[in-house]
Amino acid sequence: MKITCTVNGKPASADGAWAGESLLYLLRERFGLFGSKNACEQGECGSCSVYLDGTLVCACLVLGAQAEGREIVTVEGIGSASALHAVQEAFVEAGAVQCGFCTPGLVVAAHDLLKRTPEPTTVQIREALAGNICRCTGYAKIIAAVHLAAARVVAS
Repeated sequence: MKITCTVNGKPASADGAWAGESLLYLLRERFGLFGSKNACEQGECGSCSVYLDGTLVCACLVLGAQAEGREIVTVEGIGSASALHAVQEAFVEAGAVQCGFCTPGLVVAAHDLLKRTPEPTTVQIREALAGNICRCTGYAKIIAAVHLAAARVVAS
């Protein structure tokens, strides 16, 4: 099957896709976008969080075929190496990046929160990130990073 969609603002196409492969597999193995991580494959950890037509989803739970004609934004599309998004910068500066496995999903989820709620409370941050599991930390630096990013987004 052929899947044609838009990924991070650019046209993308994959020939020979299997009808049962996940959007995560499509992104990583067919499009070479390795930011979204494959961890639980059950939608429990949030490591594969991406936007599908502007809605935050776990890419492991979405069939790749469902991407046909749709727009996907991954962590790579939120910022770039030369121009990090405020959320990405804040994660680095606050020390919220440890092993880095959960970081892409947390960045996308935090980005989504700040689009909806520019000045979130700690409780709102905790709720927004509740679907993302980090095995390395107690989340304090992650929450601090989201507060830092929020202050920067509001100030700009």
